[in-house]
Amino acid sequence: MGEFSGKVALVTGGGSGIGRAAALAFAREGAKVVVAGRRVEEGQETVRLITETGGEATFVQTDVTKATEVEHLVKTTVAKFGSLDYAFNNAGNEGQPSPLVEQTEETWNYTIDGNLKSVWLSLKYEIAQMLKQGGGSIVNVSSTLGHVGMPNMSLYIAAKHGVMGLTKAAALEQAKSGIRVNAVSPGAITTPMPARAFGSLEAFDQFMTPLHPIGRVGLPEEVAEAVIWLVSERASFVTGQSITIDGGYTAQ
Repeated sequence: MGEFSGKVALVTGGGSGIGRAAALAFAREGAKVVVAGRRVEEGQETVRLITETGGEATFVQTDVTKATEVEHLVKTTVAKFGSLDYAFNNAGNEGQPSPLVEQTEETWNYTIDGNLKSVWLSLKYEIAQMLKQGGGSIVNVSSTLGHVGMPNMSLYIAAKHGVMGLTKAAALEQAKSGIRVNAVSPGAITTPMPARAFGSLEAFDQFMTPLHPIGRVGLPEEVAEAVIWLVSERASFVTGQSITIDGGYTAQ
């Protein structure tokens, strides 16, 4: 019997990286897990990894930038497992790094929708369901770049600062309803996303390692452990906050 036995967890962007690590961690603690994402094969692989160790999980193909699909996701979660106790709003994209003056309306929409609108929509429908149940716990993904600036990352930074604002506002709105809303702010983490941004994981690691005082980049599992703690009763007095998991990057 795990800490979350009998509970239901929803993970968006659960097909790889931090999302997959979190889905596996929720299952390890006994939760039934709904894995959401656009890529079917990756999402089903996360489900397989959970079920082969005795856990219970299902995949729901979802574009979290579309209201109708997020609403369907939450309704499907409740129809399948009976409730929604925990949500990890992890889905996002790396944007298209370039100077601000070279960005376009199209890259704005892609980056803001994928990293900020997606969190707003997820919160909207998750909170509505948790209010019916009388409580729940939500964690959003921000970034170290939700706290600091960096050249050529203006749109991604705007989105991740926005996630921090949504997290604080939602937490205050729901402070007396039994729903806690927090965030995690990862630094450089070894996932497919930075590999796409840098061309390879090797190039990503070579560039990012010297920037982190701890002397390495992070692992998805290290972020997942923070998510598990934040949603748990061990963090029952924590809401509207972010845990920065960055090897000391923002302490400099």
